[in-house]
Formats: sequence, structure tokens, C-alpha cells
Amino acid sequence: MSRRNTGVTNQLTPLPPDDAQVIPDCPLREVLALIGDKWSAQVLVVLGDGPHRFTALERAIEGISRRMLTLSLRNLERNGLITRTVHPDSPPRVEYATTALIDEIREPLEALAAWADRNRPAIAAARHSYDSRD
Repeated sequence: MSRRNTGVTNQLTPLPPDDAQVIPDCPLREVLALIGDKWSAQVLVVLGDGPHRFTALERAIEGISRRMLTLSLRNLERNGLITRTVHPDSPPRVEYATTALIDEIREPLEALAAWADRNRPAIAAARHSYDSRD
């Protein structure tokens, strides 16, 4: 049996600048494109605990770069899933929070995150077993 490529890219696929993202025949695919990338779901889970500042999000999401966090936050804001509030303090303070649009999916998203955390060892073992086959 041949060995398969199991590498994964770490790049975020940029959204098109117009409404080309809308897929009328498949709303699930459209929603998964919005929240299904490597970082967006994690951002939404963390923001489920309440508003966070950028650095608090960065600390809470292991492995995310500042650039990827910025891109994910912009994407989520663009699609109405989070808000960005600038407080006129000195220096200015920026907070991110989820919108009412995410409330309906918050519980399944948190359940998915908990499932992933619980099953990480089993998934890693399955990958190792698969990759070790001749």
C-alpha cells in the first residue's frame, strides 16, 4: 500500500472581495467556509466566554500568529459574527465580542471543541497507525 501525503497547509484561504462566496445551493458549505478554517472556530469558542482584547485572544489560542489572528478577526467581523469595539481610552482599547448571529451555533461549536480536545489522543494514534502501514 502506498504512503499518502498527510501534510496540512497552515494558510488561511482569503475570502473573495465580493459576494462570490455565497453558494445558493449549499448554505452549509458557505457557513463552513466562514467558521471552518483553522483559527476562526477557536476564536469564536474563546469569545463565547465574553469580550476579549486582541492580546487576550492571542494568549488564549495556542499557536496562532498575530497575522492569522488579525485575518481571522477581520473575516469574522466582515461576516457579522463578531464585533470590534474601540474604546476611546488613552491608549485606545479594542475589544472583540460575538454577535447574536453566533448565539444559535455557540453550543454545538463548544461541543465540537470539547470533542476534539477529548479525542485528540485517539486521532493521533489513528494517524500514526495509518501512516505506519506498508
